[in-house]
Amino acid sequence: QVQLVESGGGLVQAGGSLRLSCAASGRTFSSYIMGWFRQAPGKEREFVAAIQWSGGTTDYTDSVKGRFTISRDNAKNTVYLQMNSLKAEDTAVYYCAASRQLWSLRRDRYDYWGQGTQVTVSS
Repeated sequence: QVQLVESGGGLVQAGGSLRLSCAASGRTFSSYIMGWFRQAPGKEREFVAAIQWSGGTTDYTDSVKGRFTISRDNAKNTVYLQMNSLKAEDTAVYYCAASRQLWSLRRDRYDYWGQGTQVTVSS
């Protein structure tokens, strides 16, 4: 069982930056793929970024490539999402998730979810 708690959301102007954190409980954190997803009002939850257990493999949705960076610190059981050059269209609730798969970007392959943190980008 893994419990996830996100933090770091807030209100920021377009062009600004935020860093989201996701603290995980559980001694097997390092064996999970960690992902960030987001859900804007009236839209489905979508994949944003994922990182493999060792941190050696990452992937991003096209709209955030070059602006967002996912990283993890297995010693601290924490995964981060550094978001730079934020745009109004990045406004959403951001969710941290953990998967026992070897690698997946699919929402339905993630087993554990946090409660979400709101990111609002004003234009």
